[in-house]
Amino acid sequence: MLLDAARGGDEHAFRDLLEPHQRELHVHCYRMTGSVHDADDVLQEVLLRAWRSLTKFEGRSSFRAWLYRIATNACLTAVSSRSKRALPTDFAAPPEDAGPVTESVWLEPYPDQLLPDASYEQREGVELAFVAALQHLPANQRAALILREVLGFSAKEVADALGATTAAVNSALQHARKAVAERVPDRSQQATLRALDDEKLRAIVADYTRALERHDIDAIVSMLAEDATWSMPPLPQWYRGHEAITAFLLRGPLTEGWRHIPTSANGQLAVGCYMWDEERQAFVGQVIDVLTVRGTEIASITAFIDTELFPRFDLPKEFPGER
Repeated sequence: MLLDAARGGDEHAFRDLLEPHQRELHVHCYRMTGSVHDADDVLQEVLLRAWRSLTKFEGRSSFRAWLYRIATNACLTAVSSRSKRALPTDFAAPPEDAGPVTESVWLEPYPDQLLPDASYEQREGVELAFVAALQHLPANQRAALILREVLGFSAKEVADALGATTAAVNSALQHARKAVAERVPDRSQQATLRALDDEKLRAIVADYTRALERHDIDAIVSMLAEDATWSMPPLPQWYRGHEAITAFLLRGPLTEGWRHIPTSANGQLAVGCYMWDEERQAFVGQVIDVLTVRGTEIASITAFIDTELFPRFDLPKEFPGER
């Protein structure tokens, strides 16, 4: 039996025991921290804690519940010493000449290929708006909501994981549900995307990238909702509405040459954006655009400026071409 072998010090058995759970634990750490990089670090701590305390696992809960207890507490420790992560649109737009905020304060995108499966629930639970809303909750409320509402643990299991009473968990859930409901759209991205067929979704991405590559500002704006937003973490600036976005694009992104590769992030449409580099004579990965759709319009573009994200999305760092 794997568990007995692992308890006896068999590292191969331990890895086999953990393998079915590692991806979902990574997603859990991402929801809690708002960062793929932090999720990597916390997951390593979780695995170390699990290995060291495996002999103490008595089977009074499922092995999965035991792992989530360890993971949740490791996440609570991690977030207690770090800044809350958010999206630029969570705050009032600062002066346009503000430089990048280099502290780890921004939410990061999550590559869909890292999700444990392609289920509706898994994708809905990592949507940008939902994960961003989670970051505004006190850490214990965040953990309670994820464990109960997203992962489906019982109130007692959640209480055991948090070292709290069931009454305290239910109270935390009541506050958390209300706070999250105030920050997320009435309709999830999964519901919106499911209402559109694959051909329409491909067309949205194709039209968007084609317009950017052709510097066709009219075509870009025609795809946007009237109150659309455009943000670019780690830059704190963001823009709302056709006029503001048009002015921004004309003085910034549309002065450069671009190529794109479709991808997906947080259960949403996304695009890897490559900017022409004259010195390298190639298009170099610069930005991951995550699109939030409302109906058939784009309601927001969150452009994550981070060259280190491209390998995580299985995207090349650059590719040759002509501007």
